[in-house]
Amino acid sequence: MASLATAEACDSNTALLVTGDLRALQPIFQIYGQCRAFSGPIVTLKVFEDNVLVREMLETRGEGRVLVIDGGGSMRCALVGGNLGQLAQNMGWSGIVVNGCIRDVDEINSCDIGVRALASHPQKSNKKGNGEKHGLIHVGGTLIRDGEWLYADSDGILISKTELSI
Repeated sequence: MASLATAEACDSNTALLVTGDLRALQPIFQIYGQCRAFSGPIVTLKVFEDNVLVREMLETRGEGRVLVIDGGGSMRCALVGGNLGQLAQNMGWSGIVVNGCIRDVDEINSCDIGVRALASHPQKSNKKGNGEKHGLIHVGGTLIRDGEWLYADSDGILISKTELSI
């Protein structure tokens, strides 16, 4: 999937920025993974210090989608590690955005996907299976809906109500 330069997308879609149909996430995410730029339709997930549903989602065919995880901004454990990064790559996910932490940074950096997270943390998460799939989430200062589009590059992350033209 061809990537779209986020700065250019903002410059050429000011009307969408004004209406809120195109939104930039706050610049709080660190860049991981081989793909510095990635995009795709969004799959939302809300969990807290529990990554059972993260694995369940990444075990499904990604088909170029981006998993956006609202982990509540927790800095107490990691929601994604090297095994899940490799799984996401193998299943065809374009990227993962985590409002929380990851671990196994060197392994994730060798995966051919894009990953954004607040930070890294060596401790694994709980395994209880609590959370919500495909719901409305709040990440990086904006509401994100399942099915919207995400565009990420070195300049930042955009959320669009619809697919943008390249």
